[in-house]
Amino acid sequence: MWRLSTWWTVLQTALEERLVYRGDFAIGTLMRFLPIITQIFLWYAVFDAIDATSVTADASANSTGGLAPKAEIGGFGFADMVAYYLLTMVARAFSSMPGLAAGIAQQIREGEIKRYLIQPIDLIGFLLLTRIAHKLAFYAVAVLPFALVFFLCRDYFVSGWPPAHVLVAFIASLIMSFLIGFFFEAAIGMIGFWFLEVSSLLFIFMLFSFFLSGHMFPLTLLPESLGTFVQLLPFKYLAYFPAAVFLGKIPEDQLAFEMTIQAAWMVFFIVVCRVGYARGVKRYSGFGG
Repeated sequence: MWRLSTWWTVLQTALEERLVYRGDFAIGTLMRFLPIITQIFLWYAVFDAIDATSVTADASANSTGGLAPKAEIGGFGFADMVAYYLLTMVARAFSSMPGLAAGIAQQIREGEIKRYLIQPIDLIGFLLLTRIAHKLAFYAVAVLPFALVFFLCRDYFVSGWPPAHVLVAFIASLIMSFLIGFFFEAAIGMIGFWFLEVSSLLFIFMLFSFFLSGHMFPLTLLPESLGTFVQLLPFKYLAYFPAAVFLGKIPEDQLAFEMTIQAAWMVFFIVVCRVGYARGVKRYSGFGG
């Protein structure tokens, strides 16, 4: 009971801190959606060019009300592609952990981690609660800009809301993407117990995450040989998978299996992070005040 009260106090304090300096965040969040205008024009040009060169394509607008050409790439039509891009922005808002690994490595390097070794507060649990508070504050302030953008782009969601069980799977996939993103990056930060600098490893991670998570484009656009390999990696669960679930791109008979794989990756990174922390603490030496 004492531990639960302590964690609640930590979460409440972290949430209050973030809400204080998020006063101007709504406008900043809205500005983040401006690049989607460029993306819409870019993808329209791509799909329109495919239609223009296709023998069987019809130049007239389809049933989406004139929003898109008829071509498909990797199982995605133009409207689906715009909807996918919007959904990956939501997924990445859950799974991205800016500064987490670098912050852990810095605390190890500068000796700040000693406070977690002498006080009854678990480092990983503390950082997890502060990230939960960060995400709650983010969405509390960003919900209106998100709602406005999705309302303006509602016609691109041609299939409407998914069935209830798919919507539940989508929400669960977002939660697990948050946990995978947190423990994945925290595990990288734990390398700081062995190496003083993790910035190079973090750069490699961010590079792979940006391209292989599906944040830039659906992973189904990759060549089959490369796509099969990428599908085996955990990165797709950070952005591509939640969006694909919502849009119905994951076959019904494979949804439960894919959700299980995502949960397995989540457990894997939790274990890796915990083991890395436990072993790192054993070899850590701190001197001075």
